[in-house]
Amino acid sequence: MEASALQRSWDRVAAHGDKVALFFYSHVFVSHPEVRAMFPLSMAGQRDKFVSALGRIVSHADQMENDAAFLQHLGRDHRKYAVVAEHYDAVGASLFATLKHFLGSEWDEELAQDWAAAYQVIARIMVEAAETSSESSPDWWDAEVLSVERRTMDLTHLRLRPGRAYPFSPGQSLSMEIPQRPRQWRYFSPANAPRPDGSLDLHVQQIDGGQVSPAVVRSLKVGDHVKLGAPVGDRLTRRAGDDGDLLMVAGGTGLAPLLAVIEQIDDEWRRSRIAPRVHLLHGVRMPWHLHERHRLRELARERLWFQYTEVVSDDASYPGTRGLVGTVAARQALHGRTAMVCGGPQMVAHTLQKLAATGMPPEHIKYEHFYYPADEHAAAEPELTRSGDTR
Repeated sequence: MEASALQRSWDRVAAHGDKVALFFYSHVFVSHPEVRAMFPLSMAGQRDKFVSALGRIVSHADQMENDAAFLQHLGRDHRKYAVVAEHYDAVGASLFATLKHFLGSEWDEELAQDWAAAYQVIARIMVEAAETSSESSPDWWDAEVLSVERRTMDLTHLRLRPGRAYPFSPGQSLSMEIPQRPRQWRYFSPANAPRPDGSLDLHVQQIDGGQVSPAVVRSLKVGDHVKLGAPVGDRLTRRAGDDGDLLMVAGGTGLAPLLAVIEQIDDEWRRSRIAPRVHLLHGVRMPWHLHERHRLRELARERLWFQYTEVVSDDASYPGTRGLVGTVAARQALHGRTAMVCGGPQMVAHTLQKLAATGMPPEHIKYEHFYYPADEHAAAEPELTRSGDTR
């Protein structure tokens, strides 16, 4: 398998823009109409996601077998779409038809063999991961909506209770499908550590023009049932009892998984009276977006191990700390601390740059790669990768 050849050929294909995904999906649905029901009715956002996802996988073709975690995640995640092994043949055939269409005479026997070898590896890893996970977990979890509370003009808090045990670690994420938007899964992070009653809190920010978040805010109601995918991600998790000091840097609703980790630490402190030092910086554009202000200020007053700083970027009248949260984070005491960073892609990229510029070792800076791949490709679903989009 010649990884450089795959990358060069894909770059040529991707240069055709939206036509690539349009051709691919048209070929899939015409040749295998039975798979159409697995996708949302509106494919506008889906087409863009396909191209980004495939680009990421191809760009890592030479590392796939050595670093299979990403593909294993995709294989497990695709179970919620009822994807089975036979569907990989349909997708592969349409992918190759797309490559042949746009590459023309460049699509020769050698290049076709390289693509076949790469796709065989991708499909095998994903299918094996799906088969293994099916032995210990369901394809999805059904959960009841316990409360829908609008906290700010564009932010709603949900409380859900899965019908069966939903094991997850603080800092992980999950995908959710609501009945008002079938087959349109979006990713969120629980804002709490596991509870005895199994309930989960999610923060949903309404995105103008989005397909899912406005429906969550306006239509989802108490008593509705949603579907949850398996928990994913481990970069923002910590081992129970880990006493390493933390610098947490959150942008907007990126606060949610860090709240879960803080709750985990607080639960440990209640039992042992031992906790690492934690400094949380929450960056928002305007002060009224500080939706957990009261709770976090109270925690900072009651826990000597916890420090909380609000950072506002766009309100010139704000009397507290102003600026970009990544810039403010880089001015803190960093020695001996591990940084956890979560927020939008631009916020995360800026924060990583600022922390790295201080000399903070890369291994001490944690952020979720599923959300923010180094090449800044958007994630996708359902066909190849996952989404961090909350639209």
